[in-house]
Amino acid sequence: MTLSDVARDAGVSPATASRVLSGRYSVPDATRARVERSVRKLGYVANMHARVLAGALSRIVAVLTSDVTSAFYGRIVEGIEQEAVAAGRMCILVTTQNDPGRESAMLSLLREQNAEVVVLVGGVDAENEAYRNRMAELARTLDAAGSRLVLIGRPSPSPDAPVTVVEYDAVGGALAITSHLLSMGHQRVLFLGGTPGSTTTSARVEGYRKALAGFGIEADPELVVHGRSTRNFGYETITRLLDAGRPDFTAVFACDDLVAAGAMTALRERGLDVPGDFSVAGYDDLPQSVDLVPPLTTVNVPLAQLGRAAVQLALRRTEDAAAGQHVMLGTHVVVRHSVRPRFAPRG
Repeated sequence: MTLSDVARDAGVSPATASRVLSGRYSVPDATRARVERSVRKLGYVANMHARVLAGALSRIVAVLTSDVTSAFYGRIVEGIEQEAVAAGRMCILVTTQNDPGRESAMLSLLREQNAEVVVLVGGVDAENEAYRNRMAELARTLDAAGSRLVLIGRPSPSPDAPVTVVEYDAVGGALAITSHLLSMGHQRVLFLGGTPGSTTTSARVEGYRKALAGFGIEADPELVVHGRSTRNFGYETITRLLDAGRPDFTAVFACDDLVAAGAMTALRERGLDVPGDFSVAGYDDLPQSVDLVPPLTTVNVPLAQLGRAAVQLALRRTEDAAAGQHVMLGTHVVVRHSVRPRFAPRG
């Protein structure tokens, strides 16, 4: 069954039938209904390969992320997939393992396949001028073909790049959680984890330092210990610091909940109480943070909402809209039981 058969049955031209099925053009409701009725009646299925060869968009929402095992990325991808399916699109997932070369190769392949939306999820570990120029050129190429580059949790490569950027207030979240610790009397707060140079880490450190400045406390570079955002890193680093003698900090602000979980395990194995001896706070509010002992005070990031907003903006943009789209979602502190006042009596 061909598109011409559908057009003939619906009493419209093949061009009109094509416009209806592409979903990218304004068509009278009655005409759209006739074409869709004929599609169902005749069992028409579009030949996607032919559509790509003809330069049509493939109605694919492609997602590139460094890691599919992470709950952080998984929740964002879940939101993307839900919104894509609701909009009648197919969602495909590609992992990059934080390899810039693999990311570039996959982006080129998706561009050749005329993916309607290409979403990059997560911060950039090594943002430089060459990377920004490459991303800006990719955005322009996709835009010229009617496609869209979407960045979640990373900045636009340039002010005029035709991209959709969906962020969360990473600086504000770090400022809020650090201020919470400081307001509890913890003047020596260790910032633990995060890859140096990563846009995600840089934003969270910025918020941490802003909070210190707001409380009139000079930032101590020895209280910022970077490393991988893993449970093992949090565990091994706190173990090493305890081996060197009792630390002079009284609270730990972990760059994410996984690092916080590792830190709490190391403290507990040494017979130290959280929050009686040391307070611990995390970031992201992953599902497992509520199951830690004690439940973790952390920063909530609206992960699934980030994914849904990304697809909504990319699919609903209009031709007369500004070249770039940008939205920032809020974060907030979730107070549980891993933080207590510095001088509160134990028990």
